[in-house]
Amino acid sequence: MRRKLKSSLTSLLSSVYRATSGLRRNLRRIRSHALLSSSLAVPLNASVVVEGPVEVHGTGVIVFGQDVLLYPGLFLETDESGSIEIGDGVVISRGVHIVSRDWITIGDGTMIGEYSSIRDANHARVPGLPIRESGHIARPIVIGNEVWIGRGVTVLGGVTIGDGATVGANAVVTRDVPAGVTVVGVPARAVVASQTR
Repeated sequence: MRRKLKSSLTSLLSSVYRATSGLRRNLRRIRSHALLSSSLAVPLNASVVVEGPVEVHGTGVIVFGQDVLLYPGLFLETDESGSIEIGDGVVISRGVHIVSRDWITIGDGTMIGEYSSIRDANHARVPGLPIRESGHIARPIVIGNEVWIGRGVTVLGGVTIGDGATVGANAVVTRDVPAGVTVVGVPARAVVASQTR
């Protein structure tokens, strides 16, 4: 009798849990949106979907366009005069780090794969000073419209990635990528299509 009651109760709780999954997801989105918005210098557009916690550090000078989709575990940081501008319809996957001490812009419709890193600054080296106290060298990053950045990509300061470009998984982008070109590797280089005879 006890076993049957326990089984019925478990079944009932499972049904309630499944039935409320949409509600719980919406509440998580609302909470995550509110927390992110409170961390920014400019209010977050209501159309931005925030699937889970986003870590914001520094000045909070980050501007989001409309219909942006943010997955959990993002790390966003702006320091000194740094700013981040994210266009309409951008998708940023789980675990992405975007750090600016100068300026980073991400164009409309761009998608950024999991655990990618976009940083416009590197540590400077000053003789006689520890690296931690030597400051930074920052150069802007411009990522165009409809760019696909694969999982685990690193984009370094001073780089422009043209509209419609594709960056293969785990590539390290150290120089400009022309519009419509696919790059892969470390450092990232254009893919040359093989010709068949």
